[in-house]
Amino acid sequence: MVELQRDELVKMDSLKPLAGKVAVVTGASKGIGAEIAKVLARNGAIVVGSYLSSPSAMEDVLKEIEQEGGTSFALKADVSIEEDSQKLIEETLKRYGKIDILVNNAGITKDRTFRKMSRQEWEQVINVNLNSAFNTTSAVINHMLEQKFGRIINISSIIGQAGGFGQTNYSASKAGLLGFTKSLALETARNGITVNAICPGFIETEMVAAMPDNVKDAIIAKVPVQRLGSTSEIADAVVFLAQSSYITGQEINVNGGLYM
Repeated sequence: MVELQRDELVKMDSLKPLAGKVAVVTGASKGIGAEIAKVLARNGAIVVGSYLSSPSAMEDVLKEIEQEGGTSFALKADVSIEEDSQKLIEETLKRYGKIDILVNNAGITKDRTFRKMSRQEWEQVINVNLNSAFNTTSAVINHMLEQKFGRIINISSIIGQAGGFGQTNYSASKAGLLGFTKSLALETARNGITVNAICPGFIETEMVAAMPDNVKDAIIAKVPVQRLGSTSEIADAVVFLAQSSYITGQEINVNGGLYM
């Protein structure tokens, strides 16, 4: 079974920059994660996406990848749970024999001012946004060390750098990803593994679309390029880092100049 699936690697267009690479993307059913999965596949990677509560949305992502000639697979996994993360990595290795790229994208928000924030709201966000990166990375790191190649890309946020009103839990989780990125980069650089973070600014997603128009207008007014970012611009940064061998431990800001 593994050999049959590995044959798919050979069929990939060798002119595509990520041909022959296998990528795991967490939280791949919607928004930024869905676009990352599609753009990685468009650039030649075989993509395994995790999802939790949106099977139909994940199916739409897989169909689009397939229609464009790519190869993808999806697994339901709560990556905030260690066992689910291990299963995600183990199933990918069983199916394709290797993992070259890990994109830790899964994330949630539970916004509330700190004095009103419950411990449950704190722990849910920390578990999904930060502990999930530990879970998936710890499950794949020995494999990457053995093959002497890996690209680990963590999706942080401008809120992890600058803070955000009513977002102490989210800000702490995304800032934690930055420290995680830098320290792991130091530990793995000599083994052919790079670890980087992308810090999106305000991106056109369902969450931003749900904001009142006056709130969105106020945000755009503060952005030097005078617009929101697109999910494709985040995905392009992921593809860039997936190809880079001399960039590690870095925060790549994709925010229109809002935070410098």
